[in-house]
Amino acid sequence: MPSTIDIEDLGFDAGAHLLVKHGLQQLAPGAQLDVTGSGAGWDGQLGAWCRSQGHPCAPHEVDGRKVVRVTRGGAAAGRWRAALHSGHADPRVDGAVADQAKAQWGLAARGATVEAGSPAMQFRLDQKEEVWAERAADLYAQAAAAQWDPETAIDWKADFTLPDMVEDAVVQVLTYMIENEVAALVVPARFLGQVHPHFREVQAVLAIQVADEARHIEVFTRRVRLKGREPGLSTAGGQSSLKTLLDEQDFSVAEFLLSVLGEGTFVSLLHFLHAYAPDPVTRQIARLAARDEARHVAFGMTHLAARLEREPAFRTRLANAVQSRNDALAASSGLNEEVFDSLILLAAGALTPGAIAAGYVRVQQLMVDMAEGRQARLERLGFSKAEARQLSALHTRNFM
Repeated sequence: MPSTIDIEDLGFDAGAHLLVKHGLQQLAPGAQLDVTGSGAGWDGQLGAWCRSQGHPCAPHEVDGRKVVRVTRGGAAAGRWRAALHSGHADPRVDGAVADQAKAQWGLAARGATVEAGSPAMQFRLDQKEEVWAERAADLYAQAAAAQWDPETAIDWKADFTLPDMVEDAVVQVLTYMIENEVAALVVPARFLGQVHPHFREVQAVLAIQVADEARHIEVFTRRVRLKGREPGLSTAGGQSSLKTLLDEQDFSVAEFLLSVLGEGTFVSLLHFLHAYAPDPVTRQIARLAARDEARHVAFGMTHLAARLEREPAFRTRLANAVQSRNDALAASSGLNEEVFDSLILLAAGALTPGAIAAGYVRVQQLMVDMAEGRQARLERLGFSKAEARQLSALHTRNFM
């Protein structure tokens, strides 16, 4: 026997369709639902609604009372005919993330049913292989859990006074780091708006990287100003090096140059500052920033490992990008001389011949550590030891 519902005197202009819709949703296609009501013209309203939704209906009488028998249609109802399916919200489900996201999915949540006729929205990065990283969701969760508040995570009231020359060295190094962090903010921010929302985990990682870099710029600047100083020098060579990162249009290549090579090298620099900073505030900043940057490197490595597994020939593209960048910067001066000297002074800890000699050796060891770190990451991406050594050597002398 058909199921029965009574809509009483509720009109279809006041929500009666919700009762009928709910009743039909409990039934399989082809099953029947008897609807009764007492409002004026309810049966005509029900008939019009059924036609719009694709459900056949026929009036009849039961014990002298008007009843409309509705048969659940087998096609999608009304406006959802020809709707588009957009994968699955859980990226771990097979086929959840499409190889190419459709423009017609627009801003819809992945997994949503998208009504036909929705406006097409063009996102340049709509291919999975261009942006995807299997660990993106995990890296975002780690980053979200590891966010820190500059006001409370750093002891800005720590009591210390440095000699003017040492304070100037700290300011110069941090001035250099600020402009590099600006580049590390701008690059992911530029790509963020180009990634199709279907790849929401990648969007989330890029967004939190932008937030990380904004925080680094804030704390570096605050440390520069802590003793009343203004930022130091910015060189044409340094800015030219960073401009090559901003000019790169390919997402994977940009991730390679910025995250795998540049930010990976910067992690070494931040560890160096944590070890040799002359004051507690700078040490705290270096430790926290290094933790953030390590996550950025992890995302770049994860993305590139996945792309290279699918497309081994892309290694040639990456190697050519390193060579091209090296060629473009051949005439530049490389690392700011004032930054290099400041690092020696900070590593020395004192302005004596013996201390300066030790500081110089420590900075030279930093360069070796940076090169070996780049080489190790390149080898993990499938480059041979010889290729990795050569590409590491070609990396910009400006570190980033």
